[in-house]
Amino acid sequence: MAGQLQLSFISFRKDTYIVVEGKQNADRFFIIQQGKVLLSKEVEVVEEERGNLLGPGDFFGVVATMSSHSHIETAKAVTDVVVISVHKNQYGDLIQNNTPVAMKIITQFSKRLRFLDEALSRLALKNTAEGDVSHLFNVAECYLRQSRYRLAFYAYAQYLKYCPHGEHREGAESRMNTISIYIKEAIREFGPDEPIRTYPKDSMVFAEGEPGHELFIIQKGSVTIAKVVDNKEVILAILKPGDIFGEMALLEAKPRAASAVAHEDCLLMAVNRINFELMIRTQPQLVARLTTLLADRIWLIYKHLANTLISDPLGRMYDALQIQLEKNRVPLDGNVPYDFDFGPVELAGMVGLHIMDVNQIMRKMFENGIISVKGSRLHTSSVREIPKQVEFFKRMQKRENARIAARSELNPQRQ
Repeated sequence: MAGQLQLSFISFRKDTYIVVEGKQNADRFFIIQQGKVLLSKEVEVVEEERGNLLGPGDFFGVVATMSSHSHIETAKAVTDVVVISVHKNQYGDLIQNNTPVAMKIITQFSKRLRFLDEALSRLALKNTAEGDVSHLFNVAECYLRQSRYRLAFYAYAQYLKYCPHGEHREGAESRMNTISIYIKEAIREFGPDEPIRTYPKDSMVFAEGEPGHELFIIQKGSVTIAKVVDNKEVILAILKPGDIFGEMALLEAKPRAASAVAHEDCLLMAVNRINFELMIRTQPQLVARLTTLLADRIWLIYKHLANTLISDPLGRMYDALQIQLEKNRVPLDGNVPYDFDFGPVELAGMVGLHIMDVNQIMRKMFENGIISVKGSRLHTSSVREIPKQVEFFKRMQKRENARIAARSELNPQRQ
């Protein structure tokens, strides 16, 4: 197999653009062999944790290539550069020939995703993401206020398990006792020898803040990934069969960065660290799938970060709809209807909008007839109208930003 992998070495002169943000149909990524490469974005929402200047051994272009989305950054040679070009179709062979390279990509992707996820929490809700196990109590309180008793009960139980002498112990015990009458069946805990697991709709797979030692692969059903920040639930994704989640806790041995809730009845396969390492060596297709999923999530979270820069909540909601269309690879130029797989409440959660504000904003969205509700899900009469709305709000945002900048120049003492 080793002899079948033919990689290309390409030289770029200083100041050459190697990839350009927004370019569609990326089919290859690059590993730097010599020189330095600078990454930049049209709108730099947050600087990368490891910085934007890359050197030998670093890679770029993997997110766009493996997710099959547009490039999210521009890469420019700041010195003469030699890179290894890896075509998307070569990734499977690369894994089999050099597992450490694949693990480096997965590990860095996981760290990058956690960093960006925390940045999104800070920017979207003006709050610092919680990373302590005691945050389980806040998670439980949020779901209790929503009368989602099964989720609240689970989070209280996990809080008492990991914080048996915590300051909220009595409160958690009291609330569990009060809501236990609403729990129709016992919340089951699975053992490590039970890799195939079933979860009924609206049950918690794991809660944000609890320790994690497994990742999950969805066999049937769908799972909602959500965070509780500033006492509000923010929906990050709705995952479907074949998707993998929970890998960050497994790879980094850190608490869960978000909660996973069964969106409908689910059948999941749990993979612990020992089995994961075995799969890395024996199932390169799993590594490729995980890389693709991580790349897709990083692309998605960059889009969500850019979404936070739109001050008008209606504009953010239109932009969130476009993000979902792009995520599902729906052509944006088609004059065709489309049914989203979520409703108004989930859409509001995607942009951090308080539940009390949903009806008012949705009424505005329904006024022009582009968006409506069919059953419990959102519907658009024409896909191509959504990007038009997004462009309008982004133009308005640029004008507002320009006015703010002009005022700052006239009154620098106010900065």
